[in-house]
Amino acid sequence: MPRFAFLIPLIFLAVPGVSHAAGEGDFLKGLQGAYSGQGTVRLRTNSSTIKVNCTFNATSSATTLSLNGRCRGLVLVSRSVGADLKVSGTRYSGIYTGARSGPAALSGTRRGNALRLAIRWAKPLNGDRDATLLVNRVGQRGLTLTITDRDPASGKTVVTSNIALQRK
Repeated sequence: MPRFAFLIPLIFLAVPGVSHAAGEGDFLKGLQGAYSGQGTVRLRTNSSTIKVNCTFNATSSATTLSLNGRCRGLVLVSRSVGADLKVSGTRYSGIYTGARSGPAALSGTRRGNALRLAIRWAKPLNGDRDATLLVNRVGQRGLTLTITDRDPASGKTVVTSNIALQRK
């Protein structure tokens, strides 16, 4: 038996996702819960920020995460927003809803306590169809959702949405 012991690490390298599956599942399950908080949103990269109050519900399994929420600002403005993600190995993919352009594709990976997801809008927003969503777990009860996009006029990256949430 000892002469085959060197094969054990190779087995884990040969099977994609084996060493990461438990880690991703634990991370996703740690996001479950009802959240509320506030933040700011820009409708365009060159517009001023609007203060919003938001509530979200996060449900998950070992391979999925669903974030569904509603943000309200300027007394009468209210928008449903959400993201449905699946993980395969260490790659995440899914759909973001709530954008003016319609459902957007999400894809990316996790590093530590943060999911970094590329957004591909259904139609051009702010001059192109690309942006970034960062879903960051903060401590045991916190979650931040940050969207950045490139300003077509200056070429600079602008935070278009930054929402800080706490689990209820």
